[in-house]
Amino acid sequence: MKFFIDTANVDEIRECWEMGIIAGVTTNPSLIAKEGRDYRKTLKEIAGIVDGPISGEVRASSVKAEDMISEGREIAGLHENMVVKIPMTAEGLKAVKQLSSEGIRTNVTLIFSAAQALLAARAGASYVSPFLGRLDDIATDGILLVEDIMAIFEGYPEIRTEVICASVRHPMHVVECAKTGADIATVPYKVLVQMMKHPLTEIGIEKFRKDYEAVFGK
Repeated sequence: MKFFIDTANVDEIRECWEMGIIAGVTTNPSLIAKEGRDYRKTLKEIAGIVDGPISGEVRASSVKAEDMISEGREIAGLHENMVVKIPMTAEGLKAVKQLSSEGIRTNVTLIFSAAQALLAARAGASYVSPFLGRLDDIATDGILLVEDIMAIFEGYPEIRTEVICASVRHPMHVVECAKTGADIATVPYKVLVQMMKHPLTEIGIEKFRKDYEAVFGK
């Protein structure tokens, strides 16, 4: 399973890219707004750091297919690695079909059912993003959704759509996603940092340090 980082913080992206743990980035206008940055300038800067898929989302105010298509073309024109993130709506599917026919990759977001994922795949989506955490918030198992989507897609070899586990809240979400065989997990920086840590690792490092200094000094 590949990792994307879900953020618009350029410093976080650069650090994770330098560690070699991410293969791409997902972001949206809200995340970029939180950073106080210009949307398109930020996407271009990210593209200069990460050599992999970068999802840039159409505006929430773009509800008609023609508007999403126009904006999607602009986003795709920023860099060859750009992927256009489009919401799961009837108009969104129309946009996905058109953009896909033009060779523009799309990521259908806000997926909450296997039926939605299948429709998005048939419309030509390059990626679908089922949201785990938001399902957990309403006492629904998001991992079961990912399992269903993976089972359906595996039954139809002509479907090339990749599954991105989104709305990831903690390391166990990541582990459970990996066990489903999901293609990608897009993970906040905080969760990636949590995944690196274990108390026994820290205890072991401290013991090795003390043992070394006892023999060789500081």
